[in-house]
Amino acid sequence: MLDCAIIGGGPAGLTAGLYATRGGLKNVVLFESGMPGGQITQSSEIENYPGFFDHTKTGMDFMDTWQEQCFHFGLKHEMKRVDRVAKAGEHFILKLENGTSIEAKTVIVCTGSTPKRAGFKGEEEYFGRGVSTCATCDGFFYKDKPVTVLGGGDTALEEAYYLSNICSEVFVVHRRDTFRAAPSTVERVKRKENIHLMTDTVIEEVLGDAMGVNGVKLKDKEGSITQLDTPGLFVFVGHNVNNSVLQDDKGGFICEMNDWGQVVVDLSMRTSVKGLFAAGDMRIEAPKQVVVAAGDGATAALQVISYIQEQG
Repeated sequence: MLDCAIIGGGPAGLTAGLYATRGGLKNVVLFESGMPGGQITQSSEIENYPGFFDHTKTGMDFMDTWQEQCFHFGLKHEMKRVDRVAKAGEHFILKLENGTSIEAKTVIVCTGSTPKRAGFKGEEEYFGRGVSTCATCDGFFYKDKPVTVLGGGDTALEEAYYLSNICSEVFVVHRRDTFRAAPSTVERVKRKENIHLMTDTVIEEVLGDAMGVNGVKLKDKEGSITQLDTPGLFVFVGHNVNNSVLQDDKGGFICEMNDWGQVVVDLSMRTSVKGLFAAGDMRIEAPKQVVVAAGDGATAALQVISYIQEQG
C-alpha cells in the first residue's frame, strides 16, 4: 500500500512529491500519464517565478530541474492514467486505466484545469507565440504595446484591467452586447481610458507570421470585417477543471465541489474527505500561477505527513 498517491505531475504534484519524500514518507508515487511538468512547459519564457530569471530557458527547461530534484529524493513516477479514486474504509482505491487497482493511505489530486479554446482560426497555431490565456504570466511581454482580450466574464475584464496598467491599449472583444462580469467590474473597466470595449463582435482569425501574432481579424453583428494590429491576444473564455478522477459511479463526486467543478478545500488543502487533498489549479480560488501551485503542493504534502502520523 502506498503512503501517498499523487495524481498529476505539474508544479503542485511535483512539489507535493518532493515534500512528502523529504518528509520521511517511503512509498510515494506520482501518477502522470505523460512527462511531468504541467501547462507551464508550453511557455516560451518564464519571468515571474522568484529566483528564476533566465531568458534563454523555456517552460520545459524550467520544469526539467524540478523533475530531477523530486526523483532524486525518492519520488516514484508511474506513467499511468488514474481513472477514478474511491474511499474504501480508511484507505483509498485508485483505479488505473489498464483495469488494475492500487491502494493508498492518502491521495493528493493535482490534475489542474485546462483553459477553454475559443475556436477561431489560428488559435492553436499561435498559442504560446502571441496567443495567451494568462495575463499575469505574459502581460509584461507587451509593455507599452496594444493587446486584444477576448471574453466577457469577470476573469476577462479583471485581466483586461490588469493589462491596461502595462499595455498602451487594451481592446476587449465580446460576442454579446452585455457583459457577464460583476457590474462593479464592468464600471471600473469602462472608466479606464485605454480600455476599449467592442461588443457584438467575434474574432474570426488571429494573424501572424514566423515571429508570432501581429493582429486579429474581427467580425461584428452586421458582418463587417475589421482588423486590429495587436501583437498579443489574451483569451479568457473559461476553464475546464480536470476533475473526472474524483467522479463517483453515480455521476456525482466523492468530495465537495463548487458550481464550477472546482474542489472545495480549506487553507491546508484538505477536502471534505479525510485523507484526500487537492492542490493547484483544480481547487477553489486558485490564482493559476506556478508559484502558488507549488505552495499548494507543499502544504498538502505536509498535511499528509501529519495525517499519517496521527493515524499511527
